[in-house]
Amino acid sequence: MSSSDKERRRAELELKIQAHRRKKRLLYIRVGIPAAVLLVVLCVFIGVRISASLKSRPAASTDLQAGAEKRSGDAAGGLTDADSESAADDGNGSGGSADDGSGSESAAGDDTAETGDSAESTDIPETTITVSLAGDCTLGTDEYFNWDTSLNAYYTYQGADYFFRNVKSVFSEDDLTVVNMEGTLTDSTTRQDKQFAFKADPEYAQILTEGAVEAANLANNHSHDYGDESYTDTIDALDAAGIVSFGYDRTAVMDVKGIKVGLVGIYELALHLDCQTQLLENIQKVKDEGAQLIIVVFHWGNEKETVPDSNQTTLGRMAIDNGADLVVGHHPHVLQGIEKYKGKYIAYSLGNFCFGGNTNPSDMDTIIFQQTFTIDGNGVQEDDNIQIIPCRVSSDYSFNNYQPTIAEGSEAERILQKLEERSNAITPAS
Repeated sequence: MSSSDKERRRAELELKIQAHRRKKRLLYIRVGIPAAVLLVVLCVFIGVRISASLKSRPAASTDLQAGAEKRSGDAAGGLTDADSESAADDGNGSGGSADDGSGSESAAGDDTAETGDSAESTDIPETTITVSLAGDCTLGTDEYFNWDTSLNAYYTYQGADYFFRNVKSVFSEDDLTVVNMEGTLTDSTTRQDKQFAFKADPEYAQILTEGAVEAANLANNHSHDYGDESYTDTIDALDAAGIVSFGYDRTAVMDVKGIKVGLVGIYELALHLDCQTQLLENIQKVKDEGAQLIIVVFHWGNEKETVPDSNQTTLGRMAIDNGADLVVGHHPHVLQGIEKYKGKYIAYSLGNFCFGGNTNPSDMDTIIFQQTFTIDGNGVQEDDNIQIIPCRVSSDYSFNNYQPTIAEGSEAERILQKLEERSNAITPAS
Protein backbone atom coordinates (compact mmCIF):
# COMPACT_ATOMS: atom_id res chain seq x y z
CA MET A 1 0.00 0.00 0.00
CA SER A 2 1.45 3.36 -1.02
CA SER A 3 1.81 6.20 1.47
CA SER A 4 -0.96 8.16 -0.28
CA ASP A 5 -3.28 5.14 -0.07
CA LYS A 6 -2.44 4.76 3.60
CA GLU A 7 -3.30 8.38 4.29
CA ARG A 8 -6.54 8.03 2.38
CA ARG A 9 -7.50 4.85 4.29
CA ARG A 10 -6.55 6.54 7.58
CA ALA A 11 -8.76 9.55 6.78
CA GLU A 12 -11.65 7.30 5.76
CA LEU A 13 -11.32 5.28 8.97
CA GLU A 14 -11.32 8.42 11.12
CA LEU A 15 -14.41 9.76 9.34
CA LYS A 16 -16.23 6.46 9.84
CA ILE A 17 -15.36 6.37 13.52
CA GLN A 18 -16.51 9.96 14.04
CA ALA A 19 -19.74 9.33 12.15
CA HIS A 20 -20.41 6.20 14.18
CA ARG A 21 -19.89 8.08 17.42
CA ARG A 22 -22.21 10.91 16.36
CA LYS A 23 -24.88 8.43 15.33
CA LYS A 24 -24.83 6.58 18.63
CA ARG A 25 -24.73 9.80 20.72
CA LEU A 26 -23.54 7.89 23.76
CA LEU A 27 -21.97 10.00 26.47
CA TYR A 28 -18.80 8.81 28.08
CA ILE A 29 -18.14 10.86 31.18
CA ARG A 30 -14.67 10.49 32.56
CA VAL A 31 -14.19 11.00 36.26
CA GLY A 32 -11.18 12.33 38.09
CA ILE A 33 -8.98 11.24 40.94
CA PRO A 34 -11.73 11.28 43.61
CA ALA A 35 -13.80 8.85 41.55
CA ALA A 36 -10.76 6.66 40.99
CA VAL A 37 -10.20 6.50 44.75
CA LEU A 38 -13.87 5.64 45.24
CA LEU A 39 -13.55 2.90 42.62
CA VAL A 40 -10.65 1.27 44.45
CA VAL A 41 -12.68 1.20 47.66
CA LEU A 42 -15.68 -0.14 45.75
CA CYS A 43 -13.71 -2.91 44.02
CA VAL A 44 -12.23 -4.06 47.33
CA PHE A 45 -15.66 -3.96 49.00
CA ILE A 46 -17.43 -6.00 46.33
CA GLY A 47 -14.45 -8.33 45.99
CA VAL A 48 -14.76 -9.05 49.71
CA ARG A 49 -18.49 -9.68 49.22
CA ILE A 50 -17.78 -12.20 46.48
CA SER A 51 -15.11 -13.91 48.58
CA ALA A 52 -17.43 -13.96 51.59
CA SER A 53 -20.20 -15.40 49.45
CA LEU A 54 -17.91 -18.19 48.31
CA LYS A 55 -16.79 -18.91 51.85
CA SER A 56 -20.39 -19.17 53.07
CA ARG A 57 -21.07 -22.12 50.78
CA PRO A 58 -20.88 -25.62 52.18
CA ALA A 59 -17.45 -27.22 52.09
CA ALA A 60 -16.98 -29.35 48.98
CA SER A 61 -15.61 -32.84 48.69
CA THR A 62 -14.90 -35.04 45.68
CA ASP A 63 -14.02 -38.66 45.00
CA LEU A 64 -12.66 -37.99 41.49
CA GLN A 65 -9.21 -39.43 40.88
CA ALA A 66 -9.01 -41.12 44.27
CA GLY A 67 -5.48 -41.26 45.58
CA ALA A 68 -4.37 -38.14 43.69
CA GLU A 69 -2.65 -35.32 45.51
CA LYS A 70 -5.01 -33.21 47.60
CA ARG A 71 -4.49 -29.55 48.27
CA SER A 72 -5.82 -27.69 51.31
CA GLY A 73 -9.16 -25.98 51.51
CA ASP A 74 -12.91 -25.61 51.36
CA ALA A 75 -15.70 -24.85 48.78
CA ALA A 76 -16.79 -25.51 45.16
CA GLY A 77 -16.41 -25.19 41.31
CA GLY A 78 -18.18 -25.29 37.84
CA LEU A 79 -17.80 -26.11 34.01
CA THR A 80 -19.51 -26.44 30.53
CA ASP A 81 -19.06 -27.90 27.04
CA ALA A 82 -19.64 -26.23 23.67
CA ASP A 83 -18.68 -26.82 20.08
CA SER A 84 -20.64 -24.35 17.96
CA GLU A 85 -19.79 -20.94 16.52
CA SER A 86 -22.28 -18.08 16.79
CA ALA A 87 -22.60 -15.09 14.49
CA ALA A 88 -21.73 -11.66 15.83
CA ASP A 89 -24.44 -9.11 16.50
CA ASP A 90 -23.40 -7.01 13.50
CA GLY A 91 -22.97 -9.92 11.10
CA ASN A 92 -19.18 -10.03 11.33
CA GLY A 93 -19.17 -12.77 13.93
CA SER A 94 -17.33 -13.86 17.02
CA GLY A 95 -15.13 -16.89 17.38
CA GLY A 96 -16.41 -20.11 18.72
CA SER A 97 -16.57 -23.70 17.40
CA ALA A 98 -14.63 -26.85 18.02
CA ASP A 99 -12.75 -28.22 15.03
CA ASP A 100 -14.01 -31.79 14.79
CA GLY A 101 -12.61 -34.45 12.53
CA SER A 102 -9.00 -33.53 11.98
CA GLY A 103 -7.96 -33.91 15.59
CA SER A 104 -5.12 -31.46 15.09
CA GLU A 105 -6.44 -29.09 17.74
CA SER A 106 -6.42 -31.63 20.56
CA ALA A 107 -2.87 -32.91 20.29
CA ALA A 108 -0.04 -30.59 19.40
CA GLY A 109 3.27 -31.98 20.52
CA ASP A 110 4.88 -33.33 23.66
CA ASP A 111 7.55 -30.77 24.46
CA THR A 112 7.61 -28.65 27.58
CA ALA A 113 8.71 -25.03 27.36
CA GLU A 114 10.84 -23.95 30.29
CA THR A 115 12.36 -20.62 31.18
CA GLY A 116 14.81 -20.32 34.03
CA ASP A 117 16.73 -23.05 35.81
CA SER A 118 16.31 -22.44 39.53
CA ALA A 119 16.29 -25.67 41.52
CA GLU A 120 13.28 -26.73 43.57
CA SER A 121 13.98 -26.32 47.25
CA THR A 122 12.21 -27.02 50.52
CA ASP A 123 14.20 -24.26 52.19
CA ILE A 124 13.19 -21.19 50.23
CA PRO A 125 12.43 -17.71 51.54
CA GLU A 126 8.81 -16.58 51.59
CA THR A 127 8.05 -15.11 48.17
CA THR A 128 4.94 -13.38 46.84
CA ILE A 129 3.95 -13.57 43.17
CA THR A 130 1.13 -11.53 41.64
CA VAL A 131 -0.47 -13.09 38.56
CA SER A 132 -2.97 -11.34 36.26
CA LEU A 133 -5.16 -13.29 33.84
CA ALA A 134 -7.39 -12.01 31.03
CA GLY A 135 -9.65 -13.66 28.49
CA ASP A 136 -9.90 -14.04 24.72
CA CYS A 137 -7.40 -12.02 22.69
CA THR A 138 -7.93 -12.27 18.94
CA LEU A 139 -5.10 -10.19 17.53
CA GLY A 140 -6.32 -10.19 13.96
CA THR A 141 -9.47 -10.52 11.87
CA ASP A 142 -11.38 -12.76 9.49
CA GLU A 143 -10.56 -12.03 5.85
CA TYR A 144 -14.27 -11.63 5.11
CA PHE A 145 -14.79 -8.89 7.71
CA ASN A 146 -14.78 -5.19 6.80
CA TRP A 147 -11.10 -4.25 6.94
CA ASP A 148 -11.80 -0.58 7.71
CA THR A 149 -13.29 -1.40 11.12
CA SER A 150 -11.06 -4.39 11.88
CA LEU A 151 -8.38 -4.77 14.52
CA ASN A 152 -5.87 -4.90 11.68
CA ALA A 153 -6.84 -1.38 10.60
CA TYR A 154 -6.21 -0.09 14.10
CA TYR A 155 -2.84 -1.83 14.14
CA THR A 156 -1.90 -0.20 10.83
CA TYR A 157 -2.81 3.30 11.94
CA GLN A 158 -2.28 3.20 15.72
CA GLY A 159 0.63 0.79 16.22
CA ALA A 160 1.25 -2.17 18.51
CA ASP A 161 1.22 -0.19 21.76
CA TYR A 162 -2.34 1.08 21.22
CA PHE A 163 -4.30 -2.01 22.26
CA PHE A 164 -3.25 -2.59 25.89
CA ARG A 165 -2.50 1.06 26.64
CA ASN A 166 -5.37 1.41 29.14
CA VAL A 167 -4.53 -1.74 31.12
CA LYS A 168 -0.74 -1.74 30.87
CA SER A 169 -0.49 -0.08 34.28
CA VAL A 170 -1.97 -3.27 35.76
CA PHE A 171 0.06 -5.74 33.71
CA SER A 172 3.38 -3.94 34.11
CA GLU A 173 3.05 -3.90 37.91
CA ASP A 174 2.37 -7.63 38.34
CA ASP A 175 4.87 -10.49 38.13
CA LEU A 176 3.14 -12.53 35.41
CA THR A 177 0.35 -11.78 32.93
CA VAL A 178 -1.40 -14.62 31.06
CA VAL A 179 -3.98 -14.29 28.24
CA ASN A 180 -5.74 -16.59 25.79
CA MET A 181 -4.34 -16.07 22.28
CA GLU A 182 -7.36 -16.96 20.11
CA GLY A 183 -6.22 -16.80 16.51
CA THR A 184 -3.12 -17.27 14.38
CA LEU A 185 -0.08 -15.16 13.57
CA THR A 186 0.90 -16.47 10.18
CA ASP A 187 1.44 -15.81 6.48
CA SER A 188 -0.34 -19.04 5.58
CA THR A 189 -3.21 -18.78 3.10
CA THR A 190 -4.61 -22.26 3.81
CA ARG A 191 -7.84 -21.20 5.48
CA GLN A 192 -9.68 -24.03 7.20
CA ASP A 193 -13.28 -24.83 6.25
CA LYS A 194 -15.01 -23.08 9.14
CA GLN A 195 -17.32 -20.14 9.71
CA PHE A 196 -14.73 -17.83 11.24
CA ALA A 197 -10.96 -18.01 10.80
CA PHE A 198 -8.67 -15.43 12.37
CA LYS A 199 -5.16 -14.43 11.38
CA ALA A 200 -2.71 -11.56 11.42
CA ASP A 201 0.88 -10.94 10.45
CA PRO A 202 3.42 -12.53 12.86
CA GLU A 203 4.58 -9.03 13.86
CA TYR A 204 1.28 -8.58 15.73
CA ALA A 205 2.86 -10.58 18.57
CA GLN A 206 4.36 -7.22 19.55
CA ILE A 207 0.90 -6.22 20.79
CA LEU A 208 1.41 -8.56 23.74
CA THR A 209 5.00 -7.46 24.30
CA GLU A 210 3.97 -3.80 24.32
CA GLY A 211 1.13 -4.66 26.70
CA ALA A 212 3.42 -6.27 29.31
CA VAL A 213 1.97 -9.75 28.71
CA GLU A 214 4.38 -12.62 29.38
CA ALA A 215 2.46 -15.81 28.51
CA ALA A 216 -0.32 -16.96 26.16
CA ASN A 217 -2.50 -20.06 26.05
CA LEU A 218 -2.92 -21.57 22.57
CA ALA A 219 -5.27 -24.44 23.43
CA ASN A 220 -8.43 -23.17 21.75
CA ASN A 221 -10.62 -23.56 18.66
CA HIS A 222 -8.83 -20.90 16.59
CA SER A 223 -5.19 -21.90 17.00
CA HIS A 224 -5.22 -23.90 13.74
CA ASP A 225 -7.45 -21.62 11.65
CA TYR A 226 -4.94 -21.73 8.77
CA GLY A 227 -3.79 -25.30 9.30
CA ASP A 228 -1.05 -26.86 11.39
CA GLU A 229 1.47 -24.50 9.81
CA SER A 230 -0.38 -21.52 11.28
CA TYR A 231 -0.17 -23.06 14.75
CA THR A 232 3.60 -23.49 14.60
CA ASP A 233 3.94 -20.04 13.00
CA THR A 234 2.09 -18.56 15.97
CA ILE A 235 4.38 -20.32 18.43
CA ASP A 236 7.41 -19.00 16.55
CA ALA A 237 6.02 -15.45 16.39
CA LEU A 238 5.29 -15.39 20.11
CA ASP A 239 8.68 -16.85 20.93
CA ALA A 240 10.42 -14.19 18.82
CA ALA A 241 8.49 -11.53 20.74
CA GLY A 242 9.51 -12.97 24.10
CA ILE A 243 6.08 -14.44 24.90
CA VAL A 244 5.93 -17.92 26.44
CA SER A 245 3.20 -20.03 24.82
CA PHE A 246 1.59 -23.21 26.10
CA GLY A 247 -1.42 -25.44 25.44
CA TYR A 248 -2.48 -28.96 24.44
CA ASP A 249 0.52 -31.18 25.32
CA ARG A 250 2.91 -28.20 25.37
CA THR A 251 3.23 -27.17 28.99
CA ALA A 252 5.44 -24.35 30.23
CA VAL A 253 7.44 -23.80 33.40
CA MET A 254 8.50 -20.20 33.95
CA ASP A 255 10.92 -18.84 36.52
CA VAL A 256 9.17 -15.94 38.25
CA LYS A 257 11.12 -14.29 41.08
CA GLY A 258 12.94 -17.57 41.65
CA ILE A 259 9.71 -19.58 41.82
CA LYS A 260 8.86 -22.15 39.15
CA VAL A 261 5.37 -21.48 37.79
CA GLY A 262 3.77 -24.27 35.76
CA LEU A 263 1.27 -23.39 33.01
CA VAL A 264 -1.15 -25.94 31.57
CA GLY A 265 -3.62 -25.21 28.74
CA ILE A 266 -6.49 -27.60 27.96
CA TYR A 267 -8.87 -27.49 24.98
CA GLU A 268 -12.10 -29.09 26.19
CA LEU A 269 -14.49 -28.39 23.33
CA ALA A 270 -13.67 -31.40 21.13
CA LEU A 271 -12.92 -34.05 23.76
CA HIS A 272 -15.13 -32.85 26.63
CA LEU A 273 -14.49 -35.05 29.69
CA ASP A 274 -12.16 -37.25 27.64
CA CYS A 275 -9.55 -34.49 27.96
CA GLN A 276 -9.04 -35.45 31.61
CA THR A 277 -6.18 -37.80 30.71
CA GLN A 278 -4.32 -34.95 29.04
CA LEU A 279 -5.13 -32.71 32.02
CA LEU A 280 -3.69 -35.11 34.59
CA GLU A 281 -0.63 -35.93 32.47
CA ASN A 282 0.16 -32.26 31.94
CA ILE A 283 -0.20 -31.38 35.60
CA GLN A 284 2.15 -34.24 36.44
CA LYS A 285 4.55 -33.06 33.74
CA VAL A 286 4.97 -29.59 35.26
CA LYS A 287 5.30 -31.15 38.71
CA ASP A 288 8.13 -33.28 37.37
CA GLU A 289 9.71 -30.09 36.02
CA GLY A 290 9.70 -28.72 39.57
CA ALA A 291 6.69 -26.38 39.38
CA GLN A 292 5.92 -24.84 42.77
CA LEU A 293 2.82 -22.95 41.59
CA ILE A 294 0.49 -24.48 38.99
CA ILE A 295 -2.06 -22.58 36.90
CA VAL A 296 -4.46 -24.48 34.61
CA VAL A 297 -6.21 -22.64 31.77
CA PHE A 298 -9.24 -24.22 30.08
CA HIS A 299 -10.94 -23.31 26.80
CA TRP A 300 -14.38 -24.72 27.52
CA GLY A 301 -18.10 -24.14 27.90
CA ASN A 302 -20.97 -22.89 25.77
CA GLU A 303 -21.06 -19.54 24.03
CA LYS A 304 -23.21 -16.88 25.75
CA GLU A 305 -23.93 -19.18 28.71
CA THR A 306 -23.49 -17.34 32.01
CA VAL A 307 -23.42 -20.43 34.24
CA PRO A 308 -20.79 -23.20 33.90
CA ASP A 309 -22.01 -26.69 33.03
CA SER A 310 -21.15 -30.02 34.63
CA ASN A 311 -18.14 -30.63 32.38
CA GLN A 312 -16.57 -27.40 33.58
CA THR A 313 -17.22 -28.11 37.24
CA THR A 314 -15.91 -31.66 36.93
CA LEU A 315 -12.70 -30.71 35.13
CA GLY A 316 -12.06 -27.58 37.17
CA ARG A 317 -12.32 -29.47 40.45
CA MET A 318 -10.28 -32.36 39.07
CA ALA A 319 -7.48 -29.94 38.22
CA ILE A 320 -7.40 -28.64 41.78
CA ASP A 321 -7.67 -32.14 43.27
CA ASN A 322 -4.53 -33.04 41.34
CA GLY A 323 -2.38 -30.05 42.16
CA ALA A 324 -3.59 -26.88 40.41
CA ASP A 325 -3.42 -23.74 42.54
CA LEU A 326 -5.65 -21.68 40.23
CA VAL A 327 -8.02 -22.54 37.36
CA VAL A 328 -9.34 -20.03 34.82
CA GLY A 329 -11.38 -20.46 31.66
CA HIS A 330 -12.73 -18.79 28.55
CA HIS A 331 -14.68 -19.39 25.31
CA PRO A 332 -18.26 -18.39 26.30
CA HIS A 333 -17.45 -14.75 25.31
CA VAL A 334 -19.26 -13.59 28.46
CA LEU A 335 -18.36 -13.57 32.13
CA GLN A 336 -19.14 -16.61 34.24
CA GLY A 337 -18.86 -16.78 38.01
CA ILE A 338 -15.92 -17.47 40.31
CA GLU A 339 -15.99 -20.25 42.85
CA LYS A 340 -13.72 -21.39 45.64
CA TYR A 341 -13.02 -25.12 45.87
CA LYS A 342 -10.78 -26.62 48.53
CA GLY A 343 -9.22 -23.23 49.16
CA LYS A 344 -8.46 -22.61 45.47
CA TYR A 345 -10.23 -20.38 42.95
CA ILE A 346 -11.91 -21.37 39.69
CA ALA A 347 -12.81 -18.44 37.42
CA TYR A 348 -15.02 -20.16 34.88
CA SER A 349 -15.00 -17.57 32.09
CA LEU A 350 -13.08 -14.31 31.91
CA GLY A 351 -14.98 -13.29 28.76
CA ASN A 352 -13.45 -11.42 25.83
CA PHE A 353 -10.55 -9.02 26.24
CA CYS A 354 -8.72 -7.63 23.19
CA PHE A 355 -11.11 -9.33 20.82
CA GLY A 356 -10.76 -8.80 17.08
CA GLY A 357 -13.47 -11.38 16.38
CA ASN A 358 -16.38 -8.97 16.72
CA THR A 359 -16.65 -5.28 15.81
CA ASN A 360 -19.64 -4.69 18.08
CA PRO A 361 -20.22 -7.38 20.73
CA SER A 362 -23.51 -7.13 22.61
CA ASP A 363 -21.73 -7.68 25.93
CA MET A 364 -18.57 -5.63 26.42
CA ASP A 365 -18.06 -6.51 30.09
CA THR A 366 -14.89 -8.30 31.11
CA ILE A 367 -12.47 -8.55 34.03
CA ILE A 368 -8.84 -8.99 34.89
CA PHE A 369 -8.53 -11.70 37.54
CA GLN A 370 -5.53 -11.07 39.73
CA GLN A 371 -4.21 -13.18 42.59
CA THR A 372 -1.16 -12.76 44.79
CA PHE A 373 0.31 -16.08 45.93
CA THR A 374 2.65 -16.60 48.86
CA ILE A 375 5.13 -19.45 48.45
CA ASP A 376 7.59 -20.74 51.02
CA GLY A 377 9.32 -24.00 51.88
CA ASN A 378 5.94 -25.58 52.61
CA GLY A 379 4.53 -24.71 49.19
CA VAL A 380 1.72 -22.34 48.23
CA GLN A 381 0.08 -20.84 51.29
CA GLU A 382 -3.70 -20.55 51.42
CA ASP A 383 -5.00 -17.00 51.41
CA ASP A 384 -7.69 -14.86 49.79
CA ASN A 385 -5.48 -12.21 48.23
CA ILE A 386 -7.43 -11.76 45.00
CA GLN A 387 -8.43 -8.64 43.11
CA ILE A 388 -11.14 -8.50 40.47
CA ILE A 389 -10.61 -5.56 38.13
CA PRO A 390 -13.76 -4.76 36.11
CA CYS A 391 -13.12 -3.71 32.51
CA ARG A 392 -14.74 -3.12 29.13
CA VAL A 393 -13.37 -4.65 25.93
CA SER A 394 -13.44 -1.20 24.30
CA SER A 395 -12.70 2.36 25.38
CA ASP A 396 -15.58 3.47 23.13
CA TYR A 397 -19.14 2.68 24.19
CA SER A 398 -20.63 2.59 20.70
CA PHE A 399 -18.42 -0.01 19.03
CA ASN A 400 -15.37 -2.17 19.61
CA ASN A 401 -12.13 -0.24 19.19
CA TYR A 402 -10.13 -3.20 20.54
CA GLN A 403 -8.73 -1.24 23.49
CA PRO A 404 -9.66 -2.90 26.83
CA THR A 405 -10.25 -0.26 29.46
CA ILE A 406 -10.69 -0.37 33.23
CA ALA A 407 -14.28 0.43 34.20
CA GLU A 408 -15.03 3.23 36.64
CA GLY A 409 -17.77 4.35 39.00
CA SER A 410 -21.25 2.91 38.59
CA GLU A 411 -20.15 0.88 35.58
CA ALA A 412 -17.52 -0.92 37.63
CA GLU A 413 -20.08 -1.55 40.37
CA ARG A 414 -22.51 -3.01 37.83
CA ILE A 415 -19.92 -5.42 36.40
CA LEU A 416 -18.88 -6.58 39.86
CA GLN A 417 -22.51 -7.04 40.87
CA LYS A 418 -23.11 -9.11 37.73
CA LEU A 419 -20.10 -11.28 38.57
CA GLU A 420 -21.31 -11.77 42.14
CA GLU A 421 -24.75 -12.87 40.94
CA ARG A 422 -23.24 -15.33 38.47
CA SER A 423 -20.92 -16.68 41.15
CA ASN A 424 -23.90 -17.31 43.42
CA ALA A 425 -25.66 -19.17 40.59
CA ILE A 426 -22.99 -21.89 40.39
CA THR A 427 -24.16 -25.22 41.78
CA PRO A 428 -21.93 -26.10 44.76
CA ALA A 429 -20.09 -29.40 44.85
CA SER A 430 -22.02 -32.11 46.67
